[in-house]
Amino acid sequence: MLAKYFHFEELQTDLKTEIIAGFTTFFTMAYIIVVNPKILEAAGMPFGPSMVATILSAFFGTMAMGVYAKRPFAIAPYMGENAFVAFTVVKVMGYSWQTALGAIFISGSLFTLLTLFKIRGWLANAIPNSLKISFAVGIGFFLTFIGLNETGIITLGVPGAPVKANNFHDGSVLLALFGILFIGFLMIKKVKGSILIGIITVTVLGVIFGLTPAPENIVSAPPDISPVFLKLDIAGALTWGFFAVILTVFIMDFVDTMGTLIGVSYKAGLLDEKGNLPEIEKPMLCDALATVVGALLGTTTTGTFIESAAGVEAGGRSGFTSVITALLFLVALFFSPFFSIIPGFAYGSALIIVGMLMLQPITELNFKDLTDVLPAFIVIALMSFTYNIGIGMTAGFIAYPVMKIFGGKGKEVHDGMWVLFVLSVLFYIFYSF
Repeated sequence: MLAKYFHFEELQTDLKTEIIAGFTTFFTMAYIIVVNPKILEAAGMPFGPSMVATILSAFFGTMAMGVYAKRPFAIAPYMGENAFVAFTVVKVMGYSWQTALGAIFISGSLFTLLTLFKIRGWLANAIPNSLKISFAVGIGFFLTFIGLNETGIITLGVPGAPVKANNFHDGSVLLALFGILFIGFLMIKKVKGSILIGIITVTVLGVIFGLTPAPENIVSAPPDISPVFLKLDIAGALTWGFFAVILTVFIMDFVDTMGTLIGVSYKAGLLDEKGNLPEIEKPMLCDALATVVGALLGTTTTGTFIESAAGVEAGGRSGFTSVITALLFLVALFFSPFFSIIPGFAYGSALIIVGMLMLQPITELNFKDLTDVLPAFIVIALMSFTYNIGIGMTAGFIAYPVMKIFGGKGKEVHDGMWVLFVLSVLFYIFYSF
């Protein structure tokens, strides 16, 4: 019955392989259980409730992906989007996290409608590959910068030097540096779950050396989710002043989801002869609904994780891989005392490594075509140096068609890019600097 529902024979897989793949995906991406609520703490969201919201949204989205879409993809709150909310929307722009969740709910609702009407596929074809590459790389540098700050490796500088190296004799800084090297070593040796192992190891060392408190218990009932559950402020997000945030959240989720779905599907051999993913609306709908549910639960934008590729490489081909991963997220609910002691120098090291992993697409950029390279460079530079992902992405949507026109290549600009151009111009008109 199980094999028939998930098409094991058709996909040339079996129950044992799917279970192993599910575990592999979970241990590769489980760092999000710690890192997401830790990042959202910077926005004033309490760690425990935020962790529960993270886990439940991952469970809902991943289970839907497995049972409905029948794909071996896991869903959880996105890296990058959480940083945008915590460090840009709340800390820089001064909005509350409740209003930010309202924007995410609106974005998820729009995604759901666009998916049902199959408009997302049209917009996906509009964005050129060069900009997709720049988004991934820019977010990678942004996460790396945050990680360097959270670990204490760099700190605020003096006038004329915005940042500077911190005290390398400090124990937490030394453990952070060890964490980066240790995770890197595990990845070189192709150890599954390298990032999670690194976070746990550095945390344990922090306890041993007295740099972080030991937990009173390892296993306990999940924290109360009520401080973040249904606390979103939708009315506050429905203002022109907040248009830029909704637009940015919308675009970030759109780009991340498309890139991950196609990339992982390619590795899994799930694309058809035209290079398309059959019934792509199904995984897209799971992604959209997970974002809506996540906002209601109390967490940021959720979507398909690139770490799903680890489970695919372990042999996962059917939705049962996702079912196993989803169930493991539920189990993680009962280990909150351990997760709550994770220090910045442990999860910050993971952020730096994740940032590094997001740089790989730069090798696919055609540096011989300046009409591609210049908009991509603008995106990467502004994302990193303005400490604002939204500024970088929308600048790219404006620069790309303009550069193509100047270069006599206006015919290369998809009609949908002009829609994004107009939205980005509105971004700058209404954005609060």
